Amino acid sequence: MSAGASLRRLHAVVLRYLYLLRGSWPRLLEQAYWPTVQMIIWGFITIFLAQNSTWVAQAVGILLSAVLLWDVLFRSQLGISVPFMEEMFARNLAQLFVSPLRVGEFLGALMLISLLRTLVGVGTAAVLAIALYSISLFELGWPLLYFFVSLLVFGWAIGLVMCALLLRFGLGVESLAWASIFALAPISCIYYPLAILPQWLQLPALYLPSSYAFEGMREILLYGRFDAAGLARAAVLNAAYLALGCLAFRQAFRAARERGLLLRLGE
Repeated sequence: MSAGASLRRLHAVVLRYLYLLRGSWPRLLEQAYWPTVQMIIWGFITIFLAQNSTWVAQAVGILLSAVLLWDVLFRSQLGISVPFMEEMFARNLAQLFVSPLRVGEFLGALMLISLLRTLVGVGTAAVLAIALYSISLFELGWPLLYFFVSLLVFGWAIGLVMCALLLRFGLGVESLAWASIFALAPISCIYYPLAILPQWLQLPALYLPSSYAFEGMREILLYGRFDAAGLARAAVLNAAYLALGCLAFRQAFRAARERGLLLRLGE
């Protein structure tokens, strides 16, 4: 199998998901809907706090930036698990894998479509935040790219584990795929610093790449400092989690294929 043929198959799967988005305006609208609603709500909260709190007044936009970055993590996880569930709803997994498509190519396509969905959703909300509140996420400068990639990759890793669970247990765990990310929210330190957490919760928080991204964002907005060491630790964690996510998916996929579950998975 040549690299060119592999890229063509990956491209074909990405095109399939793009056609699904293009052919359904509700699907396209949904990409930007929730990030925009959250941005509007938190924008008003930010304005209220800025007028009534000297701390927040030092860094107007800190909450709104946190909301938008949280949506990067949330959207990237959904960008993996939702297309996968749609394949299960359509009972299309078996048809996909009787073609020459490889598991690695399928995962690559899911990651690319997740990136596109996240850019559309969060990008729309970020631009509207500038227009509505004169608050720009892009004022974080080039570290924004590190935060975006770090949260994106962590979302991919979680999404792959959710897909592995769907392969193993079927659509009975669908609700877990939607809600699992929120279990990490309290210790990801989205709206408050790590030091606020009880001592026993700080250790698990240090093993989440998301906590480094949000701590790094606050360092820049409050003190103008970039925590390179924190982002380096997040990069190591992300590499480990992404490898574990891919491994979990491959193991679950192999087991499902051996047991003939690919033909039976669905509604």
